[in-house]
Amino acid sequence: MQTRTLLIALMGLFLSFPAVAHQSAPDQDTPPNFVLIFIDDMGYADPGCFGAAIPDTPTIDDLAKRGLRFTSFYAVQAVCSASRAGLMTGCYANRVSVFGALMPWSKNGLHPDEMTIAEVLKQRGYATAAVGKWHLGHHKQFLPLQQGFDEYLGLPYSNDMWPVDFDGTPLTEENPRGKAWKLKYPQLPLIDGDETVDRILDLKGQDTLTTRYTERAVSFIENNCDRPFFLYLAHSMVHVPLGVSDTFRGTSENGLFGDVLRELDWSVSEVVKTLRACGVEDNTLIMFISDNGPWMNFGNHAGSAGPLREGKGCMWEGGARVPCIAYWPGRIEPGREYTHMATTMDVLPTIASLADVPLPERKIDGTSLVPVLFAADTDDVPTVRRQFFYYYGRKLCAVREGKWKLVLPHEYRSYEGVEPGMDGFPGPYSRGTVTEPELYDLEADVGEQNNVAADHPDLVDHLLELAGMARASLGDQGVAGSEQRPAGRAEE
Repeated sequence: MQTRTLLIALMGLFLSFPAVAHQSAPDQDTPPNFVLIFIDDMGYADPGCFGAAIPDTPTIDDLAKRGLRFTSFYAVQAVCSASRAGLMTGCYANRVSVFGALMPWSKNGLHPDEMTIAEVLKQRGYATAAVGKWHLGHHKQFLPLQQGFDEYLGLPYSNDMWPVDFDGTPLTEENPRGKAWKLKYPQLPLIDGDETVDRILDLKGQDTLTTRYTERAVSFIENNCDRPFFLYLAHSMVHVPLGVSDTFRGTSENGLFGDVLRELDWSVSEVVKTLRACGVEDNTLIMFISDNGPWMNFGNHAGSAGPLREGKGCMWEGGARVPCIAYWPGRIEPGREYTHMATTMDVLPTIASLADVPLPERKIDGTSLVPVLFAADTDDVPTVRRQFFYYYGRKLCAVREGKWKLVLPHEYRSYEGVEPGMDGFPGPYSRGTVTEPELYDLEADVGEQNNVAADHPDLVDHLLELAGMARASLGDQGVAGSEQRPAGRAEE
């Protein structure tokens, strides 16, 4: 590789884009509010505005129509905790050493020294609330109140981490039903602040979650609309087991999954209506994002990745590429689409820029999307992100630059060639294997079906060098990265 080419690549990978990071919203007199709605396991093609066959999301679709739709937006990893770590810190999950999905017996969590979006906004006196699934450590030192949030109501981890069978039958030592591994889970705690205030014991309890979260979110907005606020509303749905209130049960042609989507859409509507009633809708940025792709082996209880390959738990586009919408009436031009790369890591620097607060002193990987949000024509916006590195757990699985994606040799969990489960029960996985680097043109082949590595050997070599730099910095399976920071560790 020539010296000049290597220098350009290094700049693209490691510079923090200071000119972009400090650009703020035009004509902003008062600090804006921020509402970040994070959906669990929603597939790329689950919202109607992203191609759902049976649209159950009229409010979400309307936000896209009146806002900005990102069509190449990535979760940092295609799994729960790692995805949330990237969102909250603006970093690759591997930089902050939060890998995969933390379990109820995990001692690790997001290190208290890492700066979250809430802590960034506290520099300017924002009111902050986290509502819903946290999953960045369930020990008290890792919970939201210790990470910059004034209040919290929600589950500390995924809603399937409980001693209940897939059909809703509670499991006991006397009745393990072949699911002895599930007996390791404690009863699912609902936490308010730092205290457990309820236990979700059965599917009826799951049915109440979306309503409880929505009511708390609405209350927070109403109580803080006279000051700048940040609401992080992280729904437990559509992660299995699916739960829905009686109001929405049986309302969708898409079965229980569609019912759950309709209730989530109602939740978004309640948030928007509350902002409007409080007179702050025009001063509030709403971002709607999924944490990763659909958990497809759950069949009719899972979403759809549409034209994308695979789903949650792997680095193919169906796992990492997620729906994203930005809505801000009077600020964001309606009906636009951004086709270039953006990621959950970019949310923190975007919010920091709009709130006019400093970025964390620690190195982050995100880039402000402000130039994209406020461009009259997204076609005229320079690409703000040159590269993206696809990790799963500790493993570096792929690298993208521009339209080109190089998939590195690795094994992965696959949904191909097996029958999915039904009605809440999972089907099996198959095993996928990449033995040689595979190159895909994502503009021409978003479904990743046509490996063109043999046609572009120089490009393959270039992307392999980028992967090598990421490996040296952020690590890989069995390889420590020079810039990795430790996770937090609970006291024994």
